[in-house]
Amino acid sequence: MKHLKFALLILLAGMNAAGAATAPANPNILFIFIDDQGLDGTPVEMIPGKDFSHSASYKMPNLERIASQGIIFSQAYAAHPKCEGSRAAYQMGRTTVSLNAIDKWHVNWSAPVTDSIANTLKRANPAYRAAHFGKWQWPQTPASMGYDASDGITMNEDGDTTDANDPKQTFSITRRAQDYMEKQVKEGHPFYLQLSYYAVHAKPQALAATLKNYSGANAIQEAMTEDLDTNIGVLLKKLDQLGITKNTYVIYMSDNGMKTAALKGGKALVDEGGLRVPLIVSGPGITAKAYSNVPVISYDMFPTVLDFAAPGFTPPKGIEGGSWKSVLLNGGKGKVDRPIDHMIWHHDVEVPHPQTAIRRDDYKLIYYWDTKESFLYDVSNDPTESTNLVAKQPALAAKLLADLKTHVRTSLGEAKFASLESGKGGDEPAKPAGADAGGMAAGGMAAGGMAAGGMGAGMEAGGPTT
Repeated sequence: MKHLKFALLILLAGMNAAGAATAPANPNILFIFIDDQGLDGTPVEMIPGKDFSHSASYKMPNLERIASQGIIFSQAYAAHPKCEGSRAAYQMGRTTVSLNAIDKWHVNWSAPVTDSIANTLKRANPAYRAAHFGKWQWPQTPASMGYDASDGITMNEDGDTTDANDPKQTFSITRRAQDYMEKQVKEGHPFYLQLSYYAVHAKPQALAATLKNYSGANAIQEAMTEDLDTNIGVLLKKLDQLGITKNTYVIYMSDNGMKTAALKGGKALVDEGGLRVPLIVSGPGITAKAYSNVPVISYDMFPTVLDFAAPGFTPPKGIEGGSWKSVLLNGGKGKVDRPIDHMIWHHDVEVPHPQTAIRRDDYKLIYYWDTKESFLYDVSNDPTESTNLVAKQPALAAKLLADLKTHVRTSLGEAKFASLESGKGGDEPAKPAGADAGGMAAGGMAAGGMAAGGMGAGMEAGGPTT
């Protein structure tokens, strides 16, 4: 009987191992990072059965193709409700609070750029090359953060081109990406390629030929989204032409949420509207047409990339994200293990109330520092944040608030914590020496890149349809 039980355990273990897919060695990773696309900004239903989580007016057949071949995450979060913090967090694998990147003026991060995702990836597996094309938004250069090729330091206004054939630089970013992928394949290097498109951020721009197919108040936005999707199709075709589709993971995500018809809040706010974003992943070993209800966040990208490219490599100290690999290779099921047991977001400038949110398991608490109000939601089952549970679950609310304050105090320091406790929001710190009007340090570009604000400066009317 003992031998029979032992044999049965071995058989079950083998069945479990066989049930999980495996990843190829040295896969390519193509990260398509969209600017300002809310949960309902695509035709793909992000939450199954919830009509408010997509918009049929957007035409994105190529994104739908990725979704049909991969996993759609129903509880995907941006690391911050605005672009700067969000972009810093995934580059460094940390919450914006721990990183001290809580707004666009906090440029002195608490982690060295040598520990960025690209720098760490190339240390973990020297075969890899890394590139970033498109929007950057920080004074730290792409080159200093490990990117072998980039557009340098770029700003929002760089996307507002005067070239009628290249609205939002969408088409030229794609061309640079094609050339880069072709070069890496020719030279035998696996790659991490991040495309930070300026679309679909305001102001909207689209090809005149695309715009002709739309009418109504949202016509230009819809046309811009279709142009974006056209370029996604070009990227997918290039992967096929290079023969690397079966060795490439494609990750599609937005940098922050936006105002939607159903979710509370929007960009800049720590409600679900400002944080919930589209996320779709396809690639080898990933189940097609699957949904995952596992909560994930953009700074998980860091350990996920490492886990695929250099399994077993230990991330730098201070990383707070967890790898999605086991979830991706298990049909979207499982759990993401992180060094910390919660997600946290903070924003205290350009908002009605200085605010922080914390999520642990299914529950999220939002706290206003000025009014001392707390809002507790079961966001896994109540994504619209319609029912405040503070009165029903005071102990849970108190525990989450205490943990929220501890994280903020430990990360941002006593002076900042005291200021928040007094009800004050953030003030714009003095700009770094040489900073431009957007608050970013000028210069310091990667070789061959554009000057900071280069394409945005001196724009004239008469560019693409806007």
